[in-house]
Parts: sequence; C-alpha cells; structure tokens
Amino acid sequence: MSDQSDPYNDRPYVPPASQGNGAEGGETDHGTARAASTAAGEPTVEQPYAPPTTPPAADAPPPPPAPRSPAAAHDEQPTVPDAAASGAPVVPGTQAYTHRYPTAEDIAASAPTAEEQAVAEPTITFDQADHLPPVAPSKPKRRVGRKVVAGVALVALAGGAGYGGAWLQDQQNDDDSGVTSSLTSDEAVNAKLPNGAVEKVAQTVLPSVVQINVRGGQEGGSGTGIIISSDGDILTNNHVVDVAGDGGTITVAFNDGTNASAKIVGTDPVTDIAVIKVSGKSGLQPAELGSSSDLRVGQEVVAIGSPYGLESTVTEGIVSALNRPVSSSDGANDSKPTIFPAVQTDAAINPGNSGGPLVNLAGQVVGINSAIRAGTTTSGEAGSIGLGFAIPIDLAKNVAKQLLDGKQVEHAQIGVTVQGAVSDDDITGIGARIQEVTSGSAGDKAGLKKGDVITAVDGHAVATNDALVASIRAYQPGQKIELTVQRNGKTTQVEVTLGSDAEQ
Repeated sequence: MSDQSDPYNDRPYVPPASQGNGAEGGETDHGTARAASTAAGEPTVEQPYAPPTTPPAADAPPPPPAPRSPAAAHDEQPTVPDAAASGAPVVPGTQAYTHRYPTAEDIAASAPTAEEQAVAEPTITFDQADHLPPVAPSKPKRRVGRKVVAGVALVALAGGAGYGGAWLQDQQNDDDSGVTSSLTSDEAVNAKLPNGAVEKVAQTVLPSVVQINVRGGQEGGSGTGIIISSDGDILTNNHVVDVAGDGGTITVAFNDGTNASAKIVGTDPVTDIAVIKVSGKSGLQPAELGSSSDLRVGQEVVAIGSPYGLESTVTEGIVSALNRPVSSSDGANDSKPTIFPAVQTDAAINPGNSGGPLVNLAGQVVGINSAIRAGTTTSGEAGSIGLGFAIPIDLAKNVAKQLLDGKQVEHAQIGVTVQGAVSDDDITGIGARIQEVTSGSAGDKAGLKKGDVITAVDGHAVATNDALVASIRAYQPGQKIELTVQRNGKTTQVEVTLGSDAEQ
C-alpha cells in the first residue's frame, strides 16, 4: 500500500522516547484503540496474506526480522520481549522496546508487484447511517454566458438610470461566448421572490413608473408619473407639469430607456392632480391601482420616483398616519394652497418624487406622493426627514376619470366658511367653527348655523378647519355624511348631502 493511500496516514509515528505510560503520559494503547475503533464501525484494513513458517528451535538464535514496508513498520506495535521465556527478571516500567527502521534496500525489496498491490489495497467500508462514499460530481451542463458591458454608473435626470440599466441587460442577453460566471448568471432570481417582498414590488411596478421633465419660460424641473393606460395616459401632480401650461415642453423618460414627448390632458389645482399623454407609444404597462380606504397605520409601503432626477429610485417605509390634513403649494407666490387628506409615510420622499406612486406590498398604487415636511441639508437643499405625504388613490382616481372624460372636476363641499376653534385654554383645537353659511348650499339645507362647531365627520374627529376641509375632499358630490356639531353647549348629529363647487 502506498503512503498516499494509507487510511492511517494521519496518525504519525511517535518514537518510544516521547511515549509515556497510559496514566502519566496521556498515551492510549494502540492495540486497544484499534480494536475499539473497528467495533465502532471505523474502516477496516485487510493486510496481505503471509504463509506460516516453521518455529525455530529453542536454542537457535532468533531470526532477523523480515523486511517490512514503511506502512507496516508504522502500524505495528512495539515488540516486548517475554521476560518469562528468557529467564530475566521482570522489572515494572523497564521493559525493552525493539524497533527497526527499514533501509532503502528493505523498501525496494518489499515493494509489492502490481498484482500484489491489487490484492493488498485496503477495502474501506462505510457505516451507511453515518458515512457516505464520495460521489463524483456530474459534468455541468453547458450554458450560454454573457459578456460584461461597461455602463454609466450614475446619470442624473432623464434617461440616466434607465439607459444604464435596462439597455445593459438587453446587450448581455445577446452574447453567445459560452463563458459562465456567477456575476453574470441569467437565473431569474427575482421571479422566485415571494409576494410581499420589496424586490417583487419593485420588479412589478418599475415598468409603470416614468420620469417627467418639464420646461416652460425660464422655469424647468422634473418629477414622476404613473402609467395608467397602455396607450400613454400618465397620472402625476399638477405642480409637476404646471410650468408647461403655456406652450412649455414635457418629455417622459420610460424605464426601458426610451423617451417621448407629452401633452397635458387636464389639471386640477384643487387636488394637485394632472393627467398627461405621450405620443407615439403603445403596449405600455399600466400600474394596478388599489384602494386607499383599505390602508392601515403601520402597514408597509414602497415609494418609487425620481428624487433629484435619480429615476427609478425605490424606498420603503410604513403608513405613519391616515387622513392627515395637509396644506401645500408649489412655492409660487400666486399659487393657492392645496388641502387634502394625506396618507403620511416615513418612506424617503424628496423633491422629484412628486407624482410618483406609493405602493402596498401587493404592488398596488395606494397614493400619489405629493408633499414633504422638509429638512435643510448643509448645502441648503430641502430633503426628507421621514415626513412624506401622498394623495389617497381613491381621490386621485376620481379626479383622473373626470379629466380624461374632458369634464370640469367637481369637488364635494358643505357650503360654509370655517375657522379653527379652540377650547377655553386657547391652545387645544376642538374643531372648525362656522363663520358663514352660503344660502342654498348643502349646509344651509341641513340646518347648519353660524357659530356651530363641527367636531367630527362620520365619527372621525376633526380638530381644525383644515382637517374639516381635507375630510370633505375625500368624498364626492351627492354623498351623505354625518357631522357632529356643538351648538349652545350641546352636541348634536346633523346629516348633510354634499354639494358641488360646480354649482357656484
């Protein structure tokens, strides 16, 4: 047996000088250990057959030891002379050890032939429960590889990220070089992701999100939009496209790296909703619109958009609050504030996210990102501090349908003028105090009076005048609501059928 095949090759020979007795030196009797290991199921080694020899005469000198292979010299136990047979006294701890180290001639003489070696090779057995023989790996199947194509790491504004990412993937799929690399594997990992994973949401929604670039007069900027029809209708914020209202230019950058020009279909400054349409596009992937009425505080959501021109940016967070009354404007001195019942989120939203989707983990759009409570960076730019606000998709859908139908957008209203009401401590907000009731309005027909304090809408408390306006924005003209009203120190319930601002 060769050294390379010796199953005990990892047990080096220890000279007798370094061996102690079992108690003091910590050594283990090899013969006992060998028997125990064989009983325990360790590999057994069959040694070559040796024919018996005639025992020597009692007075004959002992024959010289037979030549041994290095493996045999290693595995054999020390030879201890039989003290009783020789007549010498036995002294504990002083037994003589006889060792013989083979010479080169011994090794050459004892080398087995090919036939002998075939017989002498050890037979290794494995306990089926604890050991398995090695299995030769199957030859890997040949797969078509892909070459690595250098791309732009980061390009701000239109087309940057989409061109550097989607275009690169298309080029890689055309290669047939035969090189396979774990870095360029074409395994569709994302397709195997479970529903609810942020990666799955991004994979589903990104093809339906666009970057909108606008210029009009001396102004320009960018925002985000959501594809809502396969022929190019796109939902966004009014303040994203407002500067292009008078002969301005709008271009849209798609997730696949292509671009197209667009025109405004209609806008609604009251709710900050707009619809635009691109030209020369078909077969687009519309986003799936969910329902904002099903949202719950603490629910996980994902925001997608183009913050600071960095298109196809994905962030995640939770719904921090619902029906948050938000009053916002685009910063222009002549712009009227927009008040809406916002979905508040801590998902990172920054300038450029406006008009983009807030999405639940089913990949459904539940809000249109519109405003933030901004902090100021060291460079003086406004940025996210975890207070972002989205227009509920139920409200946005209603407005978008009217815009696409070419109708004047109608908004629900009570027909009263209100201001904030506070308690006797002049600090705590308790509702919206009616200052004036429009004759013939929904409020007038319901019997509301000047001085009444509205404290709740359909059981949901409203602590300020903005909260009342935002709550009514969530309804449509003709719907019935129940107002909780304080009048002359008493609380009463008043049913109101909502009117429309188109009636004015």
